[in-house]
Amino acid sequence: MNTKSFLLILLLLTIRAISQEISNIPDFERQGNAKKFIKPLTLASNNYNVHYYKCEWTVNPAKNHITGKVTPHFIVTAATNSLVFDLSHALKVDSVYMRGTKLMFSQSTNETLVIQLPKIYAAGAKDSLTIAYKGVPNGNGFGSFVQTTHNGTPVIWTLSEPYGAKDWWPCRNGLDDKADSIDIYITSPSRYKASSNGALQSVVKNGRNSTTFYKHRYPVASYLVAIAVTDFSTFTDYVQLGNKTLPVISYIYPEDSAWFHDSTYKVLNAMQLYNDKFTPYPFVNERYGQTEFGFGGGMEHQTNSFVTYPGENVMTHELAHQWFGDKITCGSWTDVWLNEGFATFCADFLYTETFNPPQYKLNVTNDLADIVSKPDGSVKVDDTTNLGRIFDGRLSYHKGAFLLRMLRWTLGSDAFFKGIRNYLKDPLLQYSFARTPDLQRNLEEVSGLDLDYFFNQWYAGQGYPSFTVQWSQDANNRATITITQTTSHSSVKFFRVPLQLTFKRGSQEKTIVVDNTINNQVLTADVGFKASKLLIDPNQYLISKNNKAVYVEAPKEFVTVSPNPFTDKIEITLHQNYPDKILLQLFNSNGDLVASSNPESVKGTQKYTLKVPIDLAAGTYILHMTIDGKTITKNVVK
Repeated sequence: MNTKSFLLILLLLTIRAISQEISNIPDFERQGNAKKFIKPLTLASNNYNVHYYKCEWTVNPAKNHITGKVTPHFIVTAATNSLVFDLSHALKVDSVYMRGTKLMFSQSTNETLVIQLPKIYAAGAKDSLTIAYKGVPNGNGFGSFVQTTHNGTPVIWTLSEPYGAKDWWPCRNGLDDKADSIDIYITSPSRYKASSNGALQSVVKNGRNSTTFYKHRYPVASYLVAIAVTDFSTFTDYVQLGNKTLPVISYIYPEDSAWFHDSTYKVLNAMQLYNDKFTPYPFVNERYGQTEFGFGGGMEHQTNSFVTYPGENVMTHELAHQWFGDKITCGSWTDVWLNEGFATFCADFLYTETFNPPQYKLNVTNDLADIVSKPDGSVKVDDTTNLGRIFDGRLSYHKGAFLLRMLRWTLGSDAFFKGIRNYLKDPLLQYSFARTPDLQRNLEEVSGLDLDYFFNQWYAGQGYPSFTVQWSQDANNRATITITQTTSHSSVKFFRVPLQLTFKRGSQEKTIVVDNTINNQVLTADVGFKASKLLIDPNQYLISKNNKAVYVEAPKEFVTVSPNPFTDKIEITLHQNYPDKILLQLFNSNGDLVASSNPESVKGTQKYTLKVPIDLAAGTYILHMTIDGKTITKNVVK
C-alpha cells in the first residue's frame, strides 16, 4: 500500500494541473488509526486450507450493503468434524450447505463462523461448502468495505489490508494460506461497471442488473481480493514484455479518465523495468490493471491496483507490489517491510533512477531525512495489533527501502539483483509467504557473505550512526584517516558499514570505500593531490546523520613499515612512546589471518619484526597494527 497525505491529495484532485509528485509520507488514514488497537489477524481453525473460492456478491453502489454466497473448496489438514472461518458478526449468515444439505453453524462476536461438518473428515480429505450471508459490513483498518460517492455518483470499493477481508466475506484471513484460484461474480445495477481481480470473462445482463465474472488462476491471499463498482470509464493499453503482450486495463471515474490516460505510460515504463530487473510479471497470463478509488493513496490488489490519482510514485509503488507483496507476501505483519520497503525502493529509487534522475536525488534526500528525524525505531514491527505501527511511513516504508539501498551498496548491484531474483524464484517462496530470514538466505547464497550483522543492525536494531572522520595529509599527499562513530540508540553499539569517503579539490576527486569494522579505525590512503575537503557518504548510501569531517595538520609519522614488497619478514618501526602492547596481524585479501605477533611493551623508538611463512603466495596483504587501542592498517605486497 502506498501512503500519501490526504489533504495534499485533495488539493491535487482539485487542481489537476499540478504536476509535482506528492511526497511519500504517512497518510491521514494511518495517522488516524495510529493508536487504534485491532483484533488478531485470524481466528480461523488451522485444520484446513482453502485451495479455491467461488465468490458471488450482489451490491448496489447506492446502498451500504452486501449479499454474498461464497463457496470455499478446502483440504483437511487434521482430522475434524468442524471448520472455523473468519467473518464479522455484523454480517448475518443465512445458511451453510453442502450439495443441497444444510449444515449446522454458529456465529460469534469474536468474528468467527463455526461450521459443523456432516462427518469426521480425515487429513487429506477434500470437499466444499457454500456460505450464504448478507448485511452491512463494519469498516476496519483502512475501510474494508466503503460505500461513498465520486462527483455525485455512488461507488463501492474495498480495501482489506491488513485484517479487513473478514469484514465483508468469509475466508481464512491469515498470512499462512493462499487459495490457488478464485472466481468472482459481481451482480449490480446495469448502469455500473464492476472491477476485480484476474481476467474479465463475461458481463451478462439480467433485467436491470448485470453479473460480471472475473477469473483468477494464481495463488492469492485473502486481503488482496477486492471489488469496486461505479460508472467507470475503461480503457486498455498494452505493454511488450519479452515475447508477451500484456493488456493494462484501467477502470477510472469518467471525470478523471483523460488525466489517468495521459499518465499510463509511467506504468508501462515501470512494468518493463521491473520485468527486466527482477523476474517476468508474476501474473503475465492474465493482465494488470488500475482502478480509481477513494482511499488516500493506493492498494496493491492482485492484478488490479486501486489508486487515488495517477501520480508517478503511487502508480509505480503499487505496481512493484505485484512482485513484492502479491507474488511473495510477507508471512507476518512483523515483516511488512518485505511488501512496503520493496515497493518504496522500486518507486522512490529504482524507477526514478532510470526515468526521473532529478526526482531520484530528491527522493533519496527526503526519505533519509524522514528516517533520521527520530533517533529510534526498527524496521521490524514490534506491535502488529497497531495499524499505525505496521504502516509507519518512516520505518516500514522509508527505512525498509533504505535497508535495500544499503544492501545494494554492500553487496554490489550485480549480486544484489541476482539475490532478489533468486528470492522471487525460490520454490519455497514464490506465490507463497516469506519472512526476513528467507530474503537474507537468498542474498547470502549469491554473495557468499554472512549478513547476520547487517540484519541485526538495520532490521532488528534501532537508530543510525554518526561519523566523525579526522584526516590529514603529508607532503606526499598521503592521507591518514581516523574514523569514529556514535550511535543514536543503545540497541546498536556499532554499525559495521562500507563507508564512502571522497577527497576533493576543485575538479580533482578521489573516492575510497572503507570497510568500517571497528571504532577509532585508522588507515592511510594515497590521495594523489592536496585535498581541500573530505565528503562523508556523498551519495547517501547509508542511513546516518550529523557526520563531520575534521582536518588536522599532519603529525610526524610515528610508524614505518619496511621492506615493502617483503619476502619472509616485515619490519615495523615506532617513533613515539606507547604504554601498551603492540599486536601485529597480517591478513590476506579474503580476510584470513596468515601471520601474527604480540611483542611486549613498546618503549621508545623500537623495531618489531613480523615473521611471515616462507611459502606465502605472492600478492597484496593487509597489515593490522594495534597500538594503544587504535588499529592502523597498511597494504603490503609479497
